[in-house]
Amino acid sequence: MAITQKDLPHLSEREKVMPTKKVFVKTYGCQMNVYDSERMIEALAPVGFDETTSIEDADVIVLNTCHIREKAAEKVYSELGRIRQVKLARQAEGKRTTIAVAGCVAQAEGQEIIDRAKVVDVVVGPQSYQQLPSLIFEAETQGRKIVKLDFPERDKFQDLPKRTKPRQASAFLTVQEGCDKFCTFCVVPYTRGMEFSRSVGDIVQEARSLVEQGVRELTLLGQNVNAYHGEGAGGNSQSLAQLLAALGEIDDLHRLRYTTSHPNDMSDDLIEAHRSNSKLMPYLHLPFQAGSDRILAAMNRKHTATAYRSLISRIRVARPDLALSTDIIVGFPGETEAEFAETLAMVEDIGFAQAYSFKYSPRPGTPASMLEDHVPEAVQTERLHRLQALLEGQQSSFNASCVGQVMPVLFERAGRDTGQLVGRSPYLQAVHANASETLLGGIHPVEISIANRHSLTGVVL
Repeated sequence: MAITQKDLPHLSEREKVMPTKKVFVKTYGCQMNVYDSERMIEALAPVGFDETTSIEDADVIVLNTCHIREKAAEKVYSELGRIRQVKLARQAEGKRTTIAVAGCVAQAEGQEIIDRAKVVDVVVGPQSYQQLPSLIFEAETQGRKIVKLDFPERDKFQDLPKRTKPRQASAFLTVQEGCDKFCTFCVVPYTRGMEFSRSVGDIVQEARSLVEQGVRELTLLGQNVNAYHGEGAGGNSQSLAQLLAALGEIDDLHRLRYTTSHPNDMSDDLIEAHRSNSKLMPYLHLPFQAGSDRILAAMNRKHTATAYRSLISRIRVARPDLALSTDIIVGFPGETEAEFAETLAMVEDIGFAQAYSFKYSPRPGTPASMLEDHVPEAVQTERLHRLQALLEGQQSSFNASCVGQVMPVLFERAGRDTGQLVGRSPYLQAVHANASETLLGGIHPVEISIANRHSLTGVVL
């Protein structure tokens, strides 16, 4: 039977006294993968692993992969080719190296990864990484390849250790995983599974632990985070707005954010939370994907362009100073020039402080990948350039509107220049300012003096 985190106190004396080893984790993709990578490192710490930033020094190398972008799997195989050289060089020095592929590419590719890349020892999906210590131990002691892609009935978070001290004063916290929406272009339901929400009590406990270690801002994560429906203290289901309210009661937690959301799950109480919860930052990432109703229907988005516009109007009534971010796909199969113009019109009508835009690329196994009438690559590229020019103009205008304002900035890290710190505004913009490192981890007023394309510069008051 595989050893899980809860079994660690019962491991053999040989395993508990093993000398300290080094683990290197490379993270691809979304914020949830960043969170998962941190938890993997924390799970390996009790069995003698310290994190290293040097792949050549690592006894265990973990690739925590993402399957959203085009050619994601091929990028992993390319990286494994380079890692093979590292493994061979270490082997020549008499050192053993164990290679693990985790995350969504692992879930999608499974055994094929080991078949194609003999260097890999462990393949583990995003719902089983809590078992990484035992999987590595088994691979090393039994000399066999391991593929673990289960969707266990037991909550994986119950088998993970207490959070260790984070690197910065802001941190991610996964509260929900999976998605039931089945957008035709998306692999999430197949790699992360159906929607699952952690209990309010477990989330608050993890949040308190982070705050005790200096965290002042939390970003709640979920593939469809505003569909959150975790169990409350009385056993009843709680909404994301109710969870945000519970977290707002933590005294030294000053800022709350959440991502990523679906328009159909922006409930009335969540919209009201943007008005009434003083710790909820005035920034919302809400993908609309396309401005054409026909394309939205083909994507199985289950909302219309008019419904999205109406929703944004309601949210802005609740929080007039809200900054919006979104995701947009260009060149979905069958998209005409007129339908793309509807996307441009949506962007012009609403206005975004930030946005992520991509050319459509098929994900194997998704319904959209079987559609015909694909938009030519050259047309996709030209449309994306037009869209990004519009979006970049909006972002520049939003940043320029901040000049002269005094913003509370949470300073997170030292900047590239001597004496410089970098922090985040309430609108998630990077803010650079000359300041003492004693300000790290705190929120301080900064008068914005310069608006750059992707950041702001200011003076600490």
